[in-house]
Amino acid sequence: MAPAAPLQNEGEHVLVNLPPGSGPTVYKEAYDNGPRSFEKEIEKKDIGSPPKYPNYLPTWDPTVKYPPLTPFEHYDHGKDADPAFPNLLSGATVTQLTSNIGVEIEGVQLSTLTNAGKDELALFVAQNKVAAFRNQDFADLPIQEALNFGGYFGRHHIHPTSGGPKDHPQVHLVHRSIDDTSAQDFLKQHSNSLTWHSDVTYEKQPPGTTFLYLLDGPPAGGDTLFANMAEAYNRLSPEFRKRLQGLKAVHSAHEQATASLTRGGIVRREPITSVHPVVREHPVTKEKALFVNPQFTRYIIGYKKEESDFLLKFLYDHVALGQDFQARLKWAPGTVVVWDNRVTFHSAILDWFDGHRRHLARITPQAEPPYEPANFD
Repeated sequence: MAPAAPLQNEGEHVLVNLPPGSGPTVYKEAYDNGPRSFEKEIEKKDIGSPPKYPNYLPTWDPTVKYPPLTPFEHYDHGKDADPAFPNLLSGATVTQLTSNIGVEIEGVQLSTLTNAGKDELALFVAQNKVAAFRNQDFADLPIQEALNFGGYFGRHHIHPTSGGPKDHPQVHLVHRSIDDTSAQDFLKQHSNSLTWHSDVTYEKQPPGTTFLYLLDGPPAGGDTLFANMAEAYNRLSPEFRKRLQGLKAVHSAHEQATASLTRGGIVRREPITSVHPVVREHPVTKEKALFVNPQFTRYIIGYKKEESDFLLKFLYDHVALGQDFQARLKWAPGTVVVWDNRVTFHSAILDWFDGHRRHLARITPQAEPPYEPANFD
C-alpha cells in the first residue's frame, strides 16, 4: 500500500489522504461519548438516583463549529520544578501502585497548589506516569476554576466530538447514564472492552499533563488501566529499538468523526491527520517512549500495508501483554487522576452492570509537537 500524495506540507507534519482499510485495527467507540438514547432532561429525573453534578451533564450543539487548531508555543513547567517536591508533597502520603508506573497520594489538595507546586506536579507526573490524588475538591469547584488550574499546564483542547458542560466546551466528559445499555451492547459484539490509546494523538500538538476526575460512578468496576510507554520502549531489544529509529506514522481523527456522525453525534472541527515519530522523547525527563496506538495510528509511512500492519500489531500486543509495566486505577469519590499523555497508554474497563451512572470530567492541556530523540543510544 503506497500512502496517498500529501495534501499540505506543514514543516515536519504532513497531512495525507487516508487510504481505505489503513492500519491493523479500526476505531472502536467502546467508551467514546456522544448522544445516545438519553437527553439531558432524562438524566435530571430521579431514575434510581439523580446525578451528583448536574452542572457537568453533557450538552451538544450541532450548530457550533470550530476552526482548525493553530500552532502555539508550549512551555513545560516541569522544567522549573524542584525535584525534591517540597511544594507538592510536604505532609503527603505517597503509595506506589507498581514498581514502574503509578502512585496514589493522600494529604495534598491540588486546587490550593502554588505555581511552584504545579511545576512540581508536572515533573512528578512525568516521572511516575500516572498519579491518583484522593479526597480532592475539583468536582465541587466552579467549572471555570478547575479550567483555570488546568490551563497552567497548556492550551485547553476542545474535543471535536464529545459533549461538554454548558458554556464549557473545554471540558471533555465521559458519561454513561443509568439507563444507558451501550456498554453491555458493546460486549455482545466484542470479547473485551480494552481500547488502549493515548488521547487525541491525531492533533499536531497532542496533550501532555492531563486531568480526569470522578463525578459519579458505579460501586465497583469502571477502573482505568495505564501502561508505561517509556518502559515498553525500554523492554525492546537494542537492535529492535534501532529499527524504530526514523519511523513516522499517520494518526487520524477521521474514524472518530465518522463514528460520532453515525450515532447522531457532532463534529465540532473538521477531522485531520498528522504525522508523528513512532518513538518520541519527553521534553523534561528525556525518556524515549513508543508513540503509536491502535485507536488513532493508521500506518507507518514508507511501509507497505502488510509490513506496517505487522509491525504495529507487534507493538500493540507488546503493550497489551505487558502487565509488568501496567497499573490498574480504582476510582473513588473525590479522586483526580493526573497522567502524562506523552508517555502513557490508558484504557477504560467496561465491567459494571447497567443501572449505574459513570460520569467523569477531563481537562486536557495540549503540549509540544512530538519529536524524535536526537540520540537513540
